[in-house]
Amino acid sequence: MASIDHALEPKTESEARFDRVRRRLGLALAPIAFTLIYLAEFAALKPEAHRLAAVMAAVITLWITEALPLPATALIGAAACVVLQVAPAKDVFAPFADPLIFLFIGSFILARAIFLHELDRRLAFSALSMSWVDARPSRILFVFGAVTAFISAWISNTATTAMMFAIGMAILAFFFRAEQIAGRKIDRRYATGLMLMTSFAASIGGLATPIGTPPNVIGLGFIRQLVGVELSFFKWMAIGVPVVVLLFLFLFAYLNFFCPAGVGEIKGSGDALRRERESLGVWTRGQRSTLIAFSVTILLWIMPGIVALVVGEKSALYQQLNRSLPEGVAAIIGAALLFLLPGNGEKRAISWDEAMRIDWGVILLYGGGFALGVLSFQTGLAEAVGKGLTSLLPWTSGLGLLVASTLVATIVSETTSNTASANMVVPVVIAIARATGADPLEPALGATFGASLGFMLPVSTPCNAIVYGSGYIPLMRMVRYGILLDIAGVVVIVTMVRLLTPLIRP
Repeated sequence: MASIDHALEPKTESEARFDRVRRRLGLALAPIAFTLIYLAEFAALKPEAHRLAAVMAAVITLWITEALPLPATALIGAAACVVLQVAPAKDVFAPFADPLIFLFIGSFILARAIFLHELDRRLAFSALSMSWVDARPSRILFVFGAVTAFISAWISNTATTAMMFAIGMAILAFFFRAEQIAGRKIDRRYATGLMLMTSFAASIGGLATPIGTPPNVIGLGFIRQLVGVELSFFKWMAIGVPVVVLLFLFLFAYLNFFCPAGVGEIKGSGDALRRERESLGVWTRGQRSTLIAFSVTILLWIMPGIVALVVGEKSALYQQLNRSLPEGVAAIIGAALLFLLPGNGEKRAISWDEAMRIDWGVILLYGGGFALGVLSFQTGLAEAVGKGLTSLLPWTSGLGLLVASTLVATIVSETTSNTASANMVVPVVIAIARATGADPLEPALGATFGASLGFMLPVSTPCNAIVYGSGYIPLMRMVRYGILLDIAGVVVIVTMVRLLTPLIRP
């Protein structure tokens, strides 16, 4: 985690002052928003829905301003619903034991083991040291981004960015030493491109799998609970992987064009990367055990989907697998294997002390946000909001609603965290779709994918903040390139969701 802390150090005084003002404003506005909504008269709302609206007004204000830690805000919102008798405590806190919570826990423990045993570094340097890559900056940029996107599909975007950031900085340091020896200057725009590739590819790669980034799991939870559609790991990837491939190819094309190195090759870079790979040594027992546990988990995740393709979703075999091996159970089985398989020395592949260091905050944020979303439907608040918004939107069905949902989620994610964006936007678009009689699955998927975009600003995602700290990225260049990727992201997501959703619909 040192690399993350180091990357976040270069925050200017003006940025720090803006954050302080924003948080203080949030602490002042949240109780005002609660009071105004609570005291207002809404004849169309039931008392429980009215009180929930007041709670959600305060929660959304705190999420946007980040006046309190996001998980703390989610917990406070859930507790307030019990205090104000929106619903009984057992109903409010039921989402904290949702099966997808255990998908989070199991996959986070697996990701922790991958990080501890440096499987991610081994993969990165193995790919970068391939003879095909050699000493060509353009090929290094492509493979570096592809590896970043692939790793990010399985472990957190932020952890992936932190690891690849260190590798990218090492590559740039070698390049700049090499230019002094060769006497050929490297265009500094290449450094900008490599750093932006680190962040942008990590955010894009997280869309490939349900566990790639928390908004995916959040969206899946709302789709299952509120739409009544169960999307398997395999079905998610049927849309997520094409989205990632198309977005990554676009990302590489424009970064390679706008951020050239200015030289065709850099002598010695291939040898340097191969030395880094060799420095990792032979495979350790811990690495082999982690790979076994991870491979078993992936097999369990995709097995029901493969069986469905072969024998059909209505077959007894598929139905049995689907009931016995939901994604959360598969993740727990894989994580449990880490405590059984041998690690380095006398240890197991992971210890409980290490497993406890996963991001529990995201898990609590999911539980709290999911609780508020479910309650909004149970009390009728979501239906009322959906009907109210339909009169304001120019598009209320079909393609228009899908475009609007994806676009709104993208814009919201620029100003607040991706997880908060998914928690706020997905339930609303489902409510709007229901209020207009439209199919809610497509706009819900669009909003879920769109919540992971937001590339314009250092504050948009932790990934952006990490690479911005390198000093190689002028702010306006991040804004320009980020807007371009946001627009491409919306187009690709809308197109793929529109084309592929009919193929995965139950």
